[in-house]
Amino acid sequence: MNQTVPTPFDVKLMNLTATLMFTACICVAVAALLWWAARHSAFAIRAITVEGEIQHTNELALRSTVAPYLQGSFFTVDLAATRSAFESVPWVRRAAVTREFPNRLKVLIKEQRAVALWGDPVGSQMVNMLGEVFEANVGEVEQDNLPRLIGPLKQAAHVLDMYRALEPLFEPVDESIDQLEMTGRGGWRLRLDSGGEIELGSGSIAEVVDRTERFVRTLAKVVAAHGREPDAVESADLRYGDGYALRLRGVTTTTEPIKQKTRRRR
Repeated sequence: MNQTVPTPFDVKLMNLTATLMFTACICVAVAALLWWAARHSAFAIRAITVEGEIQHTNELALRSTVAPYLQGSFFTVDLAATRSAFESVPWVRRAAVTREFPNRLKVLIKEQRAVALWGDPVGSQMVNMLGEVFEANVGEVEQDNLPRLIGPLKQAAHVLDMYRALEPLFEPVDESIDQLEMTGRGGWRLRLDSGGEIELGSGSIAEVVDRTERFVRTLAKVVAAHGREPDAVESADLRYGDGYALRLRGVTTTTEPIKQKTRRRR
């Protein structure tokens, strides 16, 4: 019967040492190769390919903005920093940056789409489709009839939701919302494109919509009784449980007080 002879301890130690040395040599060789590749001119970033629907900026402006952040080579360039640099450009909402061997970067740009102006009329803030507030040149907006939304910055998405719920309600009277404001106390106030100011009161979107629907449904009949059209609304207050207060341009319901004659005593 053959018996296996145990490997001597010194042989085991030599084998382990050889394995470790071989592994270390491989690691050193790989590190040296990476060091060489990282510094070789062949892998320096030579070009950036920009893709996506770009309407408010151009590739030249994008590249010049990002150029100072392109530190390192194809292997060492910081993609996160590069992406942040692209997203710092006005109108750029998202940027996805990937490497293209051996010396190129590919960037997919997604621009902001403004659906409303935001806040101070002299400011440059707008709201995108997701209710996010961003800053850009308002003069570059294609639409010239964007509504203005006002309210706490953290409530921008909620203000946009309220606008989207209310805007269709005014179509039957051929009106649209020029400005919608969420006040500091959680109330709502809007201005129509004809200039009429309407106090909507507070509450959920459903509650405000219910009051507004009641107002619009009866408006044409009410103004017609005074020989007016819906665009004659100067102001309205819907903060009543069973009705609303209305003021029309050119119509007054006040009368001059009657002066009573005093009788002279004889």
